[in-house]
Amino acid sequence: QLQASGGGLVQAGGSLRLSCAPSGHAYGMYAVGWFRQAPGKERQFVATIVWIGGSTSYASFVKGRFTIARDNAKNSIYLQMNNLEPEDTAVYYCAATVQPRSRYGLDNTARYDYWTQGTLVTVSS
Repeated sequence: QLQASGGGLVQAGGSLRLSCAPSGHAYGMYAVGWFRQAPGKERQFVATIVWIGGSTSYASFVKGRFTIARDNAKNSIYLQMNNLEPEDTAVYYCAATVQPRSRYGLDNTARYDYWTQGTLVTVSS
């Protein structure tokens, strides 16, 4: 299982860090991703990282503002979000997959096996 933390209220231009950690051993985990869902919209891909090797991928709207990385000391994944915009306001979800291969890409919700409860990020203008 996964546990997510972080989120909250921040002004535009500010920063937040979200963290995601397995509650037990991470054995078998292939990749971890972050998705978000704004009110009235579908859940969308934000970023993903492969657990072994650290290969990353981002949604185009991230525009270099977000960084996903592994915190080895805490055995967790974090999403550092800088220069936040009101359009980033959404509920953010962390997800993990144990599938090294799939017909679904790592930017697709169908690829992921485990999900956290969402954490709300609100960016005020």
